[in-house]
Amino acid sequence: MARVVLPEESTKEISELIDVLISLLFESLPRRDQRNWARVYLNGLVRTSGKKTIRNIAGTGASSVEQSLQQFISKSPWDWTPVRRSLAQHLERTAQRPLAWVLQPMVIEKAGDRSVGVGRQFVPQLGRTANCQQAGGIWLASSEASFPVEWTLTLPGPWTTELLRRRAGIPDTARSLTPAQDAVHAVQRMAATWQLQRRPVVMEVANSDLPQSVESFVLQDIPFVFKVDGSLPVSFGGAGRHKPGPHTAPARELIDSLRSQRRVVEWTRHGGAEGAVTLLTSASILATPAEDRLLPAPTTPLLLVGAWSEAALLPTEFWITNIGDRPLAQLFLLAKLTDRVSLDFTETCEAVGIRDFEGRSFRGWHHHATLASVAHAAKLLGRRGPEADPRPAAARPVTGRAPAPLAARPPAIRPGPPPALPARSYTPGQTARREYIR
Repeated sequence: MARVVLPEESTKEISELIDVLISLLFESLPRRDQRNWARVYLNGLVRTSGKKTIRNIAGTGASSVEQSLQQFISKSPWDWTPVRRSLAQHLERTAQRPLAWVLQPMVIEKAGDRSVGVGRQFVPQLGRTANCQQAGGIWLASSEASFPVEWTLTLPGPWTTELLRRRAGIPDTARSLTPAQDAVHAVQRMAATWQLQRRPVVMEVANSDLPQSVESFVLQDIPFVFKVDGSLPVSFGGAGRHKPGPHTAPARELIDSLRSQRRVVEWTRHGGAEGAVTLLTSASILATPAEDRLLPAPTTPLLLVGAWSEAALLPTEFWITNIGDRPLAQLFLLAKLTDRVSLDFTETCEAVGIRDFEGRSFRGWHHHATLASVAHAAKLLGRRGPEADPRPAAARPVTGRAPAPLAARPPAIRPGPPPALPARSYTPGQTARREYIR
């Protein structure tokens, strides 16, 4: 398989950045040869053209390299969790203005039945039944870029049987859950043990998974913005002595009843300069009904947010959040970070082969996903040049390039609350003086 030929300077710079990331993120790997094969694999992910299989990374005729990479990825017992945790901590220090953790589903269609976690299952993202793996990435996202740091692989029921567990090396602690349940548990582990800053979690949640997801995050005091379906029944009203209630109605119906209270938000779509106009309104809700009960009202009230696109007659998007201290415009732009992640997934993460693992082991899949995440970070951080290098300026290699003008450099990351998001909201009276609807 042919390889992509990069300019000599680009090849050198990406290799140097990978060397830095190896020294920062892979300290938990006990042996030097393991770190060396991690370096080989990472360079292969960012440089090899076509599918990023171990054979293609090794190159034609390099059977010894292929065997060593196969051993490192599929059989070597190194723990991927410390590497992912180090990556998350590094990105919190170096990424530009991180705002939230975003859950991005990933579907990998397969022809056979041997890959770990594969099975015929209905996939909402595809709108059909497919023979596939279902996975999820947890991304640190800002308006400028997003980075995957943690991955879940959903196991259909048959893969938790003793035979298939043994065949794929699936640990006894892994259970068969829905993709949303896997994601919620992963976020809870990160919040409890990864020593990260507290940030909102943005994800789409099916009606059936929502009560448990809300309850899990509220108990751990994790802020969230959950995208929900308009058919979701919500409970509202009954807050005062003279107010009847509570009532239960679909989210779409409740939001549409508040159309007179809408605000207009102007914003810029991710990935371009195209502007957009969205109308927003919100309502406090008491609870989301479970199958046979109403969950108790959380300590922090829940807010239902609804949005109309510019020309829509009815609301088209809905979110439930426990963040009550931010303007609607900021909550909306947090929710739209899913578009930022989708863009980076398509342009960068798929390009470094996140879907390309062909092995059959649970361990191998997670090793590959970990290294693809580091390769994704190397490519995006590499675009920022010297500012992304965490080493002291005196220790950085001289590249021969003139330094970027100060005005072109991104601002330094400083501790503290996230900056205000770049959106403006208007009352209906103000919008009457603006021609935002053509």
